[in-house]
Amino acid sequence: MVTDVRGPVRRRQITEADLDAVAGLLSRGFRFRPKSYWRLGLARQAARPVPEGYPRFGYLLEAGGRPVAVLLTIFSEAVRDGRRVVRCNLSSWSSEPAFAGHAALLVGAVLRDPTVTYLNLSPAPHTQPIIERQGFQPFGRGLFLSLPWLADPHERVRIHRVGERAPECLADLPERDLLEAHAGYGCTCLVAEAQDGLHPFVFAPRRILKRLVPTRHLIYCRDLAEFARFAGPLGRHLLGRGHPTVLIDADGPLPGLVGLSLARQQTRYFRGPNPPRPGEIPYTEGAIFGP
Repeated sequence: MVTDVRGPVRRRQITEADLDAVAGLLSRGFRFRPKSYWRLGLARQAARPVPEGYPRFGYLLEAGGRPVAVLLTIFSEAVRDGRRVVRCNLSSWSSEPAFAGHAALLVGAVLRDPTVTYLNLSPAPHTQPIIERQGFQPFGRGLFLSLPWLADPHERVRIHRVGERAPECLADLPERDLLEAHAGYGCTCLVAEAQDGLHPFVFAPRRILKRLVPTRHLIYCRDLAEFARFAGPLGRHLLGRGHPTVLIDADGPLPGLVGLSLARQQTRYFRGPNPPRPGEIPYTEGAIFGP
């Protein structure tokens, strides 16, 4: 398709009326993902809460009355150390070839708030120098593919599985909303009940090794040491449901876990005042849009 680049190019927020056209543009830019993949993720974006004052879907460039470039954003908020923290996952970007040079207009619309922490979790290797010039810093470069069911049990625990409604015994868990939301996205949400309390974990579906091998990706826990502590019972629960491996964002092997270090497989970047802890990337593209 030949695109006429004459005439004005307008930047604006994506609205629900744009979603079908946006899904089509993204499916052309990411040829291994069908339009239905983007429609599902955008529908989840339409239904989830977004911090007040921030865009729900992201931004687009419009020319001739139609979208010609898009940048998806996923804003979320949490309370950390008693403070409200807002994060933004800069997700997928795509454009018609004639408008590729206008990318800076989209990025510039987003990176304006110094109180927001921006995340770029899956940059293409050739874009990393550009990302670093935009002020992003790496907060992780490696992955660890673990076999948690091989870990020695350290204590007796009970594993609870959370669906779109948490069991009543978890009613007071601070992460209850987070777990229920991610269960609705198709994630596996588990809580280990130990003598010292409740310990939540969220595992998102993911594919590795050229997208041929399915696994589960640990995208939320309070501390990676908690995953190592409960790896045995968590891993056996997952194994019994056909998930023998768990992918962890870590730059090397983790004490107490059996697995394979996939060094420098995926650089993850942040820009802003509140970088995520290891194992703390909920409400991001891997959960909301899927593998």
